[in-house]
Amino acid sequence: MTSQVDQVKTAVRRPKKSQWDNRETMVAFLFLLPSLIGFIAFFLVPAVRGFWISLTDWDLLTEPEWVGLDNYRKLISDREFRNSLWVTLKYVLWNIPLQTALAVVIAVMMDRLTKSMVVRALLIVPWLMPNVIVAMLWLWLMDPGLGLINSVWEGMGFEGWGFLGNIDQAIPSIAVINIWRHVGYTALLIFAGLQTIPQSLYEAASIDGATELRSFWHVTIPLLRPVLAFVLITSLIGSFQIFDTVAVTTGGGPINATEVINMLIFERAFERFDMGYATTVANALFVMLVGISLIQLRLFNADESDY
Repeated sequence: MTSQVDQVKTAVRRPKKSQWDNRETMVAFLFLLPSLIGFIAFFLVPAVRGFWISLTDWDLLTEPEWVGLDNYRKLISDREFRNSLWVTLKYVLWNIPLQTALAVVIAVMMDRLTKSMVVRALLIVPWLMPNVIVAMLWLWLMDPGLGLINSVWEGMGFEGWGFLGNIDQAIPSIAVINIWRHVGYTALLIFAGLQTIPQSLYEAASIDGATELRSFWHVTIPLLRPVLAFVLITSLIGSFQIFDTVAVTTGGGPINATEVINMLIFERAFERFDMGYATTVANALFVMLVGISLIQLRLFNADESDY
């Protein structure tokens, strides 16, 4: 009998769901509504329509003609697609390791030597410049005949470089342009991650006899894992989507040496008016980026920290 009385008292004390709970839920939903509408209008609907277009033969002028999976079958055996994928991979392999390594070095130097706001402001300036302006600037600097770099280099008695006009040097040159633009921004992200590492850990490592290099590899890098995962994933996605720098500097040449995937998509859609196949290539790029991002998240355990 006593236990039944206690249960009744507990039930009476338990607060009931009030109208305020419903109001708070509605307020939260109203705050999320603009972002939800934007996501549906600018991401979900275009993605679904893009998949439908990839199943058609459409020249932008006439009605789309349903072809099913023909575009995807064509993609598998398309030499142009394989070439653009290989060119993009070469650019990524030049860009990501060098940019990340330089950013880590710059971030560590800022953390150890100076934390000046002026230095950080100067680092972010290239990233704030539009891609087209940066590409035009470096197009002039890297001009084989009139460019400042070759003028100085040849003035020192060395042979000039072909840069963007050379088949073997074009992709590394484009990588240099984008590294220059993005390395400061990446360094600031890593620098922010360094500020979250307690100095007591370095002091403990020093007491244990660890050198600066060992502290860097066994303390700094493991604790920077979430930041490095974010940097690598976003940099990788941005590298696979490169377009404007290539369009301004080389236009895909020389001899398709810089025809990255986005250049192929642009040419197919707006020069050959083959929107169905262009959308197929874009969908393939999307699937590859999602797969690579998931693999990176799994390898880095980005949702965990060693701290």
